[in-house]
Amino acid sequence: MNWLIEFPSMGRRDLSLLKQSIDESFRTFSRAFGDDLEAFFTPLLKFLIFFEKLLTGAPWPLVIAVIASLTWLGARSWKITLGTIIAFVLIGRLGMWENTMATLAIISVATFVCIAVGIPIGIFMARSDWAQRIVTPILDVMQTIPSFVYLIPVVMLLGIGKVPGLIAVCIYAIPPIVRLTNLGIRLVDRDVMEAAESFGASAREKLFGVQIPLALPNIFAGVNQTIMMALSMVVIASMIGVKGLGTPVLQAIANQYLALGIMNGLAIVALAIIFDRVSQTYGKRLQAYRETGHD
Repeated sequence: MNWLIEFPSMGRRDLSLLKQSIDESFRTFSRAFGDDLEAFFTPLLKFLIFFEKLLTGAPWPLVIAVIASLTWLGARSWKITLGTIIAFVLIGRLGMWENTMATLAIISVATFVCIAVGIPIGIFMARSDWAQRIVTPILDVMQTIPSFVYLIPVVMLLGIGKVPGLIAVCIYAIPPIVRLTNLGIRLVDRDVMEAAESFGASAREKLFGVQIPLALPNIFAGVNQTIMMALSMVVIASMIGVKGLGTPVLQAIANQYLALGIMNGLAIVALAIIFDRVSQTYGKRLQAYRETGHD
């Protein structure tokens, strides 16, 4: 009756052989394709380094002016714009400027990558039920698996540095934009689609002229969630060599520096609030423009 009390698990030898075969297979794959993967991501690495140097090397008044201008163009709110200026001035005064610019660079690049990859996947899912059935479980795994787990294969393949950190951020942050793009397009009223068909619209015209415009609230909600999730990965990404606000937070945890941890944590919060308010407000403005036909 022992089998009712103790679960009949695999023997130690069989379990050890299974783990060894998995590890050896991944090592073989890493040795065979590691260099090719590094070469594939080299342009992305160069762009990330260029963008980071651009932000850290440019005069700080110019950087704040550009950020404030982009904030105004996105939100059209003087309160949000003024709050953004005050936040970045305080960040600079408290000695966190370079780390903030490094974080801003990787979050911006990660968001662009997620949008460029996620929206087409979401559109593909919306146009194909079988694609949705295949991709949805993958997204579930990406959102639920602990981030430290998928850091292991990323680091084994690409080592420690900016690109592995960027990939880890994208893996964690891309599911919302994919899901909400798919949902937004599927929620488009069928009567509207039938009307477009009656006017002889092609599949491309229906997609870009009807479905995507009507799905914009959901798409921008996905962009907003992607940005928030990318920012939540800043500290974890710093563990594999990504510079930014996460590095001082890790130092604060290791050395029990309360002030250092709180200051850099609040800087991350400030970036999150700014991105959140601007993306939400821009999404609402764009939808209002689509509905009324004027700004």
